[in-house]
Amino acid sequence: MAITITQSDVNTEVSILGIQGDLDASNYKDAISMAMEVHSTGAQYLVIDMSDLRFMASSGLVALHSIALVMRDELAPDPEYGWDAFHSISRDKTGGAQDSVVLLNPQPRVQKTLEKTGFDEQFKIYSDLESAIASF
Repeated sequence: MAITITQSDVNTEVSILGIQGDLDASNYKDAISMAMEVHSTGAQYLVIDMSDLRFMASSGLVALHSIALVMRDELAPDPEYGWDAFHSISRDKTGGAQDSVVLLNPQPRVQKTLEKTGFDEQFKIYSDLESAIASF
């Protein structure tokens, strides 16, 4: 997996987190750490670019949820507690779509995972970067 961070030219409060490859147990903590770093530098909003994400495991779902919490100034569940991270996702599902994180162009395999788990209702999903940035 590779992660890139870019700043929006249109809105300085928006950063774009690009994830390439697979998001799984071997690297999901890296994605969370990068989001924490972005948020600590002042970004208020985050577009997660999934254009080049080929596969997302259940740990990738934990990463998405944790990133959303970080961007809302909330504590992410400690990944070392395993199932507690999943229970945290379940408790947060009643809140509707995230206001500070949107997803960009998930590939069909990843889109299917988002749909099966209900994450497509938790995150607004856009097919182009301009619309994703304008959503904030």
